Amino acid sequence: MCSKMEFGSVLQFLENKNILVTGATGFLAKIFVEKILREQPNVKKLYLLLRAADAKSASQRLHNEVIGKDLFRLVKEKWGANMNSFISEKIVLVPGDISYGDELGVKDSHLKEEMWRELDVIVNLAATTNFDERYDLALGVNTLGAKHVLCFAKKCIKLKVLVHVSTAYVSGEKAGLILETPYKMGKTLNGVSGLDIDEEKKLIDEKLNELQAQGATDEAIKEAMKDMGIQRAKVYGWPNTYVFTKAMGEMVVGHLKGNLSVVILRPTIVTSTYKEPFPGWVEGVRTIDGLAVGYGKGRLTCFLGDINGIVDVIPADMVVNAIIVSMVAHVNELSDESIIYQDGKPVKVGRVKVLDSMNSFRRYMALRYLLLLKGLELANVAFCHYFDGMYSDLNRKIKFVMRLVELYKPYLFFQGVFDDMNTEKLRMAARENNIETDMFYFDPKSIEWDDYFINIHIPGVVKYVFK
Repeated sequence: MCSKMEFGSVLQFLENKNILVTGATGFLAKIFVEKILREQPNVKKLYLLLRAADAKSASQRLHNEVIGKDLFRLVKEKWGANMNSFISEKIVLVPGDISYGDELGVKDSHLKEEMWRELDVIVNLAATTNFDERYDLALGVNTLGAKHVLCFAKKCIKLKVLVHVSTAYVSGEKAGLILETPYKMGKTLNGVSGLDIDEEKKLIDEKLNELQAQGATDEAIKEAMKDMGIQRAKVYGWPNTYVFTKAMGEMVVGHLKGNLSVVILRPTIVTSTYKEPFPGWVEGVRTIDGLAVGYGKGRLTCFLGDINGIVDVIPADMVVNAIIVSMVAHVNELSDESIIYQDGKPVKVGRVKVLDSMNSFRRYMALRYLLLLKGLELANVAFCHYFDGMYSDLNRKIKFVMRLVELYKPYLFFQGVFDDMNTEKLRMAARENNIETDMFYFDPKSIEWDDYFINIHIPGVVKYVFK
């Protein structure tokens, strides 16, 4: 990374620019769109790529899942009766799917050519974030989708920068200092050689063909694809399908970027907004919220994890601001490697009754539930399967909890510390260049974390997730 970055006003840069946002109905994408519309209404066009069969269903998704959200209330207050005409002037809906090839599944040839001709910036926020997503879907979006977005970007004649949003947890279960270094093609976490993305795609296709030939049900295919993802991830040292496919996504972007200016952003666990458009806006149960919600509802009687552990979190508005400032900082920058920013802040975990190892958790489960399950099994046989429903229900719940714990285990005992030197250099450069740091803030050191969680984040989860 260059020792001194010089860049001007973010607001001036955004003026009259054409920006493509993929994954437009996602949590971060909505916050990005709202921020641009609110702070720089003179942006030329925001092209929003979202999955939809046609223009009509794309429009319905935009209004139901994006503009219709409370998140946009300040923009609505500002534009009032003119809101619809403002939106139709600034937003271009692009029905498509990044997993559908280098043209991103965009069927409208005029729209495609318009984007290739007009786009200045692409922000790739499309991702599937389930830890144990089906392998075919996760590879299609997180890995091949990233490749397709890059190939699409290369056809854009005046494109200035591509921002690819990844995750800090591509590092797997690594302990110690985790640097902001790119992943080389085929590089694995455990040193096992032979990782080949084309080969992974081939293995998926073979497995799907085999399952279909056997007449497997849709549910059986789904479970087999989920299991395959976890198994393939573990072969090369990653703990789950999500981070494995995101790491491979980074590999293809870095490998194929050529002379395109590419920024890779690796946020840690993204939480509710800190300040803008107002504090506490959140959507869906984020990674760490399941714990708080379970505890608050009295369902969580124990917790597995390291009580001295560190959880890395970053509010969503800070991630969006980092995306915007990084894209302005790296406009038309020629570099052999992608610039990588890790964004997050370590926060100490609070006290709950904690089981500090998998062995103690298994003992707890055995005493509390597995003995009960065994007793129920015997009673079921003795009473001619009278307890069938109760037995299968408890068995299913126990299997679900054990699978969940296996998936989250790498993060409950996470020992890594993320280096954010590039991000810190970006913050310093923003201050030195006198850009609008009050408007595009992304320094987590400014947050008083107890206050944020107690007075902003948790009330936000209660209001927007459990409304």
